[in-house]
Amino acid sequence: MPPLGTANRTHNPGMHFDLQPHLKGELIELRPLVENDWGDLFAVASDPLIWEQHPDSDRYKEEVFRAFFEGAIESGGAFVVIDTKSKRIIGSTRFYGYDSHKSEVEIGWTFLERKYWGGRYNREMKQLMLTHAFKFVDNVVFYVGENNLRSRRATEKIGAIKDGVVEKIYGNRQPSLNVRYVIKRAEASSTESRRYRI
Repeated sequence: MPPLGTANRTHNPGMHFDLQPHLKGELIELRPLVENDWGDLFAVASDPLIWEQHPDSDRYKEEVFRAFFEGAIESGGAFVVIDTKSKRIIGSTRFYGYDSHKSEVEIGWTFLERKYWGGRYNREMKQLMLTHAFKFVDNVVFYVGENNLRSRRATEKIGAIKDGVVEKIYGNRQPSLNVRYVIKRAEASSTESRRYRI
């Protein structure tokens, strides 16, 4: 597998950023989220253990996940993650907050069914998204709850570097501290062989 975020990449900062491409790898494919995905996606999200370290820890509840799902549809940048072998929906992720002036986009709101935890699936998902993003921007950012140690380790594992702490609001909760991570296009190219192995 090519280094993370570098395969077939041509940087075109003047082009329009397609926030919902159809991306396909060996293990997974990403396609735009649609309303009809509700049932299959909630079947994955209804596992409380997925959210136990997340600031919005009751997202496994239908009414809470409904708000998440509707926000994902409205964002215009959300995907379902599909296992290419079984063809099942196994999670979701999204692009968000594209800023052409900062040459930046966020990857976030990611979750996977627990049987797909452990590195390979998350790595390929981020590889597909980073390869696409770096065609248009110089920086990709991630925000992870300060106490979500599992997701922080997964983010660091793909080569993201801590870039401060910010407050974010999830649902109707009080603001919570999130660690901001960044992967820079230039650094992804210059340090790929050292940083992007799992």
